[in-house]
Amino acid sequence: MSLADKALWVMERNSGRELTLSSIAAACNVSRSHLANAFGTASGWPVMAYLRARRLSEAAKRLAAGAPDILSVALEFGYGSHEAFTRAFRDQFGTTPEEVRNSGSTDTLGLVAPLRLTNGRARPPVPTVRELRRLRLVGLSAPCSYESAIGIPAQWQAFMCDHYADIADKAPGIPIGVCRAPDEDGCFEYMCATEVSSAAPPRKPLAYLETESRTYAVFDHRDHISTIFDTYTAIWNEALPAAGLNAANGPVLEFHNDAFDPGTGLGGLQIWIPLEHNGNGSGA
Repeated sequence: MSLADKALWVMERNSGRELTLSSIAAACNVSRSHLANAFGTASGWPVMAYLRARRLSEAAKRLAAGAPDILSVALEFGYGSHEAFTRAFRDQFGTTPEEVRNSGSTDTLGLVAPLRLTNGRARPPVPTVRELRRLRLVGLSAPCSYESAIGIPAQWQAFMCDHYADIADKAPGIPIGVCRAPDEDGCFEYMCATEVSSAAPPRKPLAYLETESRTYAVFDHRDHISTIFDTYTAIWNEALPAAGLNAANGPVLEFHNDAFDPGTGLGGLQIWIPLEHNGNGSGA
């Protein structure tokens, strides 16, 4: 069972209980960041968005079947008041619980069925564990999600063409990709960055980021850059658990190989996943 499948089981089995990203991650014995990445890359859904959609879909079925008390349905599916339930229901389906109960039908609603996920690889990639010193980075940072990650190549184009040459105190080496830890809604910051030798604040729109010295699990991605999400899916869902490694809630680094060609997307890169210092994967 992949990590995303475990999270699905936890959510479906405990749909009536109070669940958070942290509590689901703890039940799977991984960090919040690890779970968010594992589930997002495997399903395309942020964890909490999927949980809300599933709960509201089941609530809609209950209402269409004639549930007499809307507040009881709201409480059953984790909402503390009629108002909060109605607001979430309208945001999800564009209608109210009362209207669904009165119509007795869910035919016009975009209900979300339970996901069925399968592993995409016969054998997960094998990491090496390595230490990395502190890095000072300057780059172009932008909000991203699993749905909008297709925009990352254009972000790299803008960074290299419009900003890279003007960055002061650049260290030698190929620019680095940085994925910040996702939040509750599955949104994260992606930074196209280069290492610098000083901590001077850069000119806008560039941003400064400093990583700490720590231990990483390092994975090779040798295929075309467009298939990197397949590698991430295998890493988060299979490779880290198989290796007994717990990911931390820190930035993931992408180091392009010397042979990487931005014109063709070939040449490969290394993915560096930060690891928990204390081996406890359930930290917030």
